[in-house]
Amino acid sequence: MAVRDDECVPDLVQLLVSPVQRYAGRPTDGPAPAPPGELVDEAHIRAGLGLVGDRYFGKPAHRLASVTVMAEESLVLGADLTQTRRNVLLRGVDIDALVGCDLTLDCGDGPVVLRVHRAANPCAWMDVTIGPGAMAALRGKGGVRCEPLTDGVLRVGPVRVEISPTA
Repeated sequence: MAVRDDECVPDLVQLLVSPVQRYAGRPTDGPAPAPPGELVDEAHIRAGLGLVGDRYFGKPAHRLASVTVMAEESLVLGADLTQTRRNVLLRGVDIDALVGCDLTLDCGDGPVVLRVHRAANPCAWMDVTIGPGAMAALRGKGGVRCEPLTDGVLRVGPVRVEISPTA
């Protein structure tokens, strides 16, 4: 599935590249402070490794889930990307329906291909960082975990999207 020229082009709304894990320990203890500069206008992706500078970059345990993508339409109760800890926030794409697909994003610097392996299920932290009931509200709408198949650059702004079944 590709976005036709006569359709509204989706937007890449936000990018989060954070060198630290903010949600460690018990949710009742609260998150660690956000490092400066974790919301970026541009992110570099490396095939099989993830987002350069991110906490999961090059970690073998996260190879198939090093990039997380979420639909802006799924955000609840005034949440923002930093609260969900997803790397890529897109508007105009039904992200949660893409498990088992390849998602190609092109912000003008060439295509970045992400293989969508599984859902990124919300956790109890959502009730702490967003508000009571957020975890339940995000169930089935928490985004997806992806493996980058190509190197490339993503930028905030209009993005060309192609969706294809995995080979």
